[in-house]
Amino acid sequence: MTRDDGFSPDERAAVYRCIAERRDVRRNFRPDPVPDDVLARVLGAGHAAPSVGFLQPWNFIVIRSAATKEALHAAFTRANAEAAAMFEAERATLYRSLKLEGIREAPILLCVTCERDRAGPVVLGRTHQQEMDIYSTVCAVQNIWLAARAENLGVGWVSILSLADLHAILGIPAHIVPVALLCIGYIDHFEATPDLERAGWRQRLALADLVFEERFGATGGALVDG
Repeated sequence: MTRDDGFSPDERAAVYRCIAERRDVRRNFRPDPVPDDVLARVLGAGHAAPSVGFLQPWNFIVIRSAATKEALHAAFTRANAEAAAMFEAERATLYRSLKLEGIREAPILLCVTCERDRAGPVVLGRTHQQEMDIYSTVCAVQNIWLAARAENLGVGWVSILSLADLHAILGIPAHIVPVALLCIGYIDHFEATPDLERAGWRQRLALADLVFEERFGATGGALVDG
């Protein structure tokens, strides 16, 4: 019997649609709980991510407690004030107008961590690029993001937090690296464009300007349209 591992056109289109319509969600979370079976599927997608040396360095901390959310929101508020002070003039005013987290609104927060010594000091594939375990964990975050979008869940990555606060609030051991704090929940709707693009913070770059052939900076190919 011949095994068919291919995707149908409709299945392939659904994958690309999921990628194109993924958004960093920071607002309009609904209070509806996320069913355990849905969350389990999303976490399973994260656990299916590629990892250097099959290290699987991630752990997933699921947070529902209002008290923990309040502590994380307070940590965000401190860090956000520090970040706002790094911008000047109109950029600072625009920064302060942005909503950059949904910590208290989202039904679930998820902290994704990386245990760098899980397989010992020498890991296949990490012998010359020590950061590969961190990159592997980020692949798990992306899998979670896309699976959540397929489940009609919004996800927002909160990075304006000190690692020391994450360690202290979530009881993360010193040798474990917090990689991502994600806000997860059902939302009213998914925006057609990213929040920061609509706010005028940055615009999407043209793919044609970012693709080189053979050597960095070598353009002129017709691989992608301008």
